[in-house]
Amino acid sequence: MVIVKTDLGHQVMKDRSVALTPKQRSAFILFDGKRTLNEVLKATAPMGVTREEVDKMFELGLIADGAPPALAEHTPAAAPPAEEPSGRTPQERYADAYPIATKLTASLGLRGFRLNLAVEAATNYEELLQVAPKIRDAVGPQDFRPLEKALKG
Repeated sequence: MVIVKTDLGHQVMKDRSVALTPKQRSAFILFDGKRTLNEVLKATAPMGVTREEVDKMFELGLIADGAPPALAEHTPAAAPPAEEPSGRTPQERYADAYPIATKLTASLGLRGFRLNLAVEAATNYEELLQVAPKIRDAVGPQDFRPLEKALKG
């Protein structure tokens, strides 16, 4: 079952009018109309995302089964986003990197609180890329490698 964000879900992404836990938000971002429910649950399992948390997003009307109601509303008529040399678009890189970034900053506890907020405020690849150096400084180059690979590799 492929899951998509509803119109309400897209609005919540912009204005954060519905309070989602960091785990829910990580899964919510991955519901892009391309991934199945099982793929998203598998990708977010290391962060502890459960089916119950996803079911809550269904109940709130933020996500639904199937294709977006009006794909044209969310995708410009222009050419699709340019792919990077690795073959991954910035949106794909963001979707892969965001859960890693939230996990890293959440692991910092209170000292990473503001950094975690900065990651949660990053709504696209470019914004997450701007926060990345601060994450590297906070967690060290070794722990930063998976995020760097997701962002650039």
